[in-house]
Amino acid sequence: MNIRSAPAVRYEMVDGTALIAIDNPPVNASSHDVRTALLEAVRQAEADEAVDAIAIFGAGRTFIAGADIREFGKPPKDPILPDVNNAIEACAKPVIAILHGTALGGGFEVALAAHARIALPGTQVGLPEVTLGVLPGAGGTQRAPRLIGIAKALEIITEGRRIGAEEALEMGLIDRIAEGEPRDVALEMAEEVRQGNLGTRRTGELQVSPDDAAIADVSERLKAKQAHLFSPHKAVEAVAGCTGPLAEGLAQERALFRQCIESPQRAGLIHAFFAERAVAKIPEAGATPRPVAGAGVIGGGTMGSGIATAMLLAGLNVTLVERDEEALARGRASVEGNLAQAVKRGKLDEAKRAAILAERLKATTDLGALAEADLIVEAVFEDLEVKTELFARLDAIAREGAVLATNTSYLDVDRIAAATSRPQDVVGLHFFSPAHVMKLIEVVVGDKTAAEVVATGFALAKRLRKIAVRAGVCDGFIGNRILAHYRKSVDYLMMDGATPQQIDPALTGFGFAMGPFAVSDLAGLDIGWATRKRHAAMRPAEERYIPIADRICEEGWFGRKTGKGFYVYPQGGKPEPNPEVARIIDEERAKAGILPRNFEDDEIVDRYMTAMIAEAARVLEDGIAQRPIDIDAVFLFGYGFPRFRGGPLHYADTLGAKELVARIERYAEEDAHYWQVPPLLARMAREGTRFADMNEG
Repeated sequence: MNIRSAPAVRYEMVDGTALIAIDNPPVNASSHDVRTALLEAVRQAEADEAVDAIAIFGAGRTFIAGADIREFGKPPKDPILPDVNNAIEACAKPVIAILHGTALGGGFEVALAAHARIALPGTQVGLPEVTLGVLPGAGGTQRAPRLIGIAKALEIITEGRRIGAEEALEMGLIDRIAEGEPRDVALEMAEEVRQGNLGTRRTGELQVSPDDAAIADVSERLKAKQAHLFSPHKAVEAVAGCTGPLAEGLAQERALFRQCIESPQRAGLIHAFFAERAVAKIPEAGATPRPVAGAGVIGGGTMGSGIATAMLLAGLNVTLVERDEEALARGRASVEGNLAQAVKRGKLDEAKRAAILAERLKATTDLGALAEADLIVEAVFEDLEVKTELFARLDAIAREGAVLATNTSYLDVDRIAAATSRPQDVVGLHFFSPAHVMKLIEVVVGDKTAAEVVATGFALAKRLRKIAVRAGVCDGFIGNRILAHYRKSVDYLMMDGATPQQIDPALTGFGFAMGPFAVSDLAGLDIGWATRKRHAAMRPAEERYIPIADRICEEGWFGRKTGKGFYVYPQGGKPEPNPEVARIIDEERAKAGILPRNFEDDEIVDRYMTAMIAEAARVLEDGIAQRPIDIDAVFLFGYGFPRFRGGPLHYADTLGAKELVARIERYAEEDAHYWQVPPLLARMAREGTRFADMNEG
């Protein structure tokens, strides 16, 4: 046995097998040190006459999980991964890749360059580069089609999805699944190669059949569904070049990869990637979360049943409480339906669904059943009096140390906490609907919320596979406070001449998942109506108020839930404009003496985004959000903001504070009350600073 070490790589020779172990914790990312040492190890093994087989595997919990995020956005340093992979493929001795954990992106491209690929059970592989605004740039677009054909390669590359070991074997991406420790499997497979029981070949020498139909089909699908994205279309171009010599295809792949690197979308997607991780950096990060095994959910409506579903899927025992048997039956049925959908989507099997319902869900009308719960989430009607009364009752029921959480969307968490004798145990956990699907939770920290309670909220979000963002107390917290402001901008546009049917497509064209009027219909117009009525007494006299949505609600049209809102929702059909809305708009314009004017789509987007950014700047200045990137995360994961644009404040930096101030001042000529320059934005314009500077600080 002969063992040598280099930074991030261990080299060991055992009976003719060169074992190359990637050892770069925590995920064996393909950093510069890994690339350098891996290339040296392969060359050393190739030059050593005593070596007749080479095996590359990962130490620790995974193979190479992907690129080193610390290198994102920095100039590449030699050796770059394509050169390492080309050296692996060109090696005169058989090279085997032993995969376990995850082999994603550049990590899987290393495996594709090897002469055989063996995966341990449970391994996941994939080429998810499009989710970061690039394409597989180290041979993935050329080697994957040679193994599985153009059609399947296009599918996995343009979708960026992870693939389990069984599916990868069936596709032909790997050659075998073997059990054991990676090092042991490496030695076993090297012997299999010697015995002729495991075939090896250079992937780049395989022939791939042209498939113009698959290329055209995927191109058309992307144009229809992802026309605004850049990298998936470039990935198709790269794959289309795989039928010629490998060197030519690799050169084209690299050129297209560089185009992606230079695209603004790549910067936005990288920012979104970091946002998901940055939000966990909170002042309470050092506090120990309280243990949560059993949870209570009060309210079995859409939100409460969704929260209960998310908790059940995460392995918690849940007690669902409703006010009467009829409401309880509806709540339980909603949970059962949500779990049935999880089975349908392959997230759960039928046996587990039945076990969850039988063993871990308790439904009752008795609030006293929550006496031993570790955490209780209230999801009842959005009314401060209702919620404070409920928390006063919970104060007498819940055990000492239980976390008492309110799912309020707007209301004052401190006033709710004050209804108890233990405000330190009260926190806001603002889930987004549908709660078992949406990824965001705003953890709303009251004046007296204990650090370990905040940490418990973040730990719960992680267990539920959601993203938590810390928010301060104000009306609407981060997301809904900003929403309440910028939503007025489209009401003004509608009143002044644009239509909902123009505004919604203009904003989906910008990249939003849905337009604001379609979103209002989905959420329920009655929710916004209730908020507006609650705020009516506090509305400044100089505020321009648009009553169109109120009039729609007065008709009993609350959106999808009633089959009619801004749109009409025929059963089994596509939404159509509600003709009665056009009548209401015309009547309100006539009352106000407004002569409608035309708006270009670009102006609709500019006004909408400027209003959003302006209020986001105020939320930041007020300390409701810790950093700009926290606001970006809220909108990326809770409001359908286009991920490739990075979030509203990342997008703001692409415009610049001076441009934003100039826009607001121009719009203020029409409405000086609504369009006011936030002091923070004015200061940024003077000093030439960016929101990104505050993330770094």
